[in-house]
Amino acid sequence: MRIIRIDSNNYEALSELIKKRTRVISGNTLERVRQIIDQVRSDGDRAVIEFTDLYDGIRLTADQLRVTDAQLSEAYKEVDGDFLRALRKALDNIYKFHTMQKERSWFDRNDGMVLGQMLNPVDSAGVYVPGGTACYPSSVLMNTVPAKVAGVKKIVMVTPPGNEGIKAEILVAAAEAGVSEIYGVGGAQAVAALAYGTESIPAVDKIVGPGNVYVAMAKRLVFGDVGVDMIAGPSEVLVIADRYANPVFAAADMLSQAEHDEMACSILVTDSEELMKKVEYEIEKQLERLPRKETARRSIEDYGALILVENTREACAVANIIAPEHLELMVREPIGLLGGIRHAGAVFIGDYSPEPLGDYLAGPNHVLPTGGTARFSSPLGVEHFMKKTNLIYYSYAALNDAAEDITKLAEVEGLSAHGSAIHVRCDKND
Repeated sequence: MRIIRIDSNNYEALSELIKKRTRVISGNTLERVRQIIDQVRSDGDRAVIEFTDLYDGIRLTADQLRVTDAQLSEAYKEVDGDFLRALRKALDNIYKFHTMQKERSWFDRNDGMVLGQMLNPVDSAGVYVPGGTACYPSSVLMNTVPAKVAGVKKIVMVTPPGNEGIKAEILVAAAEAGVSEIYGVGGAQAVAALAYGTESIPAVDKIVGPGNVYVAMAKRLVFGDVGVDMIAGPSEVLVIADRYANPVFAAADMLSQAEHDEMACSILVTDSEELMKKVEYEIEKQLERLPRKETARRSIEDYGALILVENTREACAVANIIAPEHLELMVREPIGLLGGIRHAGAVFIGDYSPEPLGDYLAGPNHVLPTGGTARFSSPLGVEHFMKKTNLIYYSYAALNDAAEDITKLAEVEGLSAHGSAIHVRCDKND
């Protein structure tokens, strides 16, 4: 595992680590995704079916694309009571958190003027949920609930089918969260179908949800014709720990990210060399017990790092440069560090707030900016499904008072018709 030692105000050693996290997309991949999108736009269901056969090895007919009510009912029979109880508890927590995010329309009245903003949800949203051999009901909840809280009327979910169909847990999660329609398609073809519509799959206004590189590139290419949440990369966690931290906890949390993906990134930043050595030992020890140890080991070896700094202030500086998806504060006084954190998708405070708590149950959204994009973007939330419309009302007297200033600005910009639109309404005619 890579060890990096950072002297005060010298962060050059981080540059290689940061560059390695950047996902490199080959021109061939981008061009292939573009071809898939174009073919879905022109051929609709037929293209979706062909690509599902090609990439997923599953041959469908058009009437098999949409999940039926009978399939949903059957899915409920296949899941156990403990899963349903846990799912509903998570759903309740996620609803409560996102309800607090909802903004309201507002108006400001003053001297013959009314200014304000009117908020409305998008009419429809598409949710992409990874599928096939994967099973992520938590992704269903996290992507659907903010849309429901925002008031989106139609929520369309797409997910790749497995050889035995869509997993029951995914279907039940969709039904519980209030998804309107479910389609068993995935990949770039599913994103294209949501963006432009086919004979069976309706076009939507906003597409959200994580996926592989083909899904990420498809979202990038359709953006502008449809809204998207973010272009997500591999998962990542950065743990800031001092000498009081429990190395068993820190190692377990780093491995919880490493098992996601060979490209997942797990980083420890500490001012204690003794703790760093203990965490390194614990990682090796715990790796051997993981069912996905080969994936986790590759992630740790290729993208993991142990970073030694002089103090926790420097640790915060490192965290802000990396801008991680998940940031854990495993220090004696974690609240004291919050003021030094500017760039992170989510912050987990203290020894008993591990990152998997946020993945599943706590309530805040687990769809977070990755790859350093926390420098300028935010977690998925209700606002992603809302749009604002500015409102402007002036009375005759108010416009008359402002006319001279408006026409002066129009004159400077050389837009005489703008000035005329004011003159014809006011006393200040030439």
